[in-house]
Amino acid sequence: MSPDIHISGSARPAAVVNGEIRALMLRTGGRLRAEDRPMYERLVAEWIVATARERALEDVVTAA
Repeated sequence: MSPDIHISGSARPAAVVNGEIRALMLRTGGRLRAEDRPMYERLVAEWIVATARERALEDVVTAA
């Protein structure tokens, strides 16, 4: 299933979300504990949506 770029919620840039994912992985030494997994999954889902939004915006700007 492709991500729905029209989902309401966070409008944070993908780079910011990616930074949080990287920080989480650094804090955990690259091994997620059970209590870290929900945050990781939420961040990855947010990153996917943010990336799709940014690519769609790039496509619109390029087409203009």
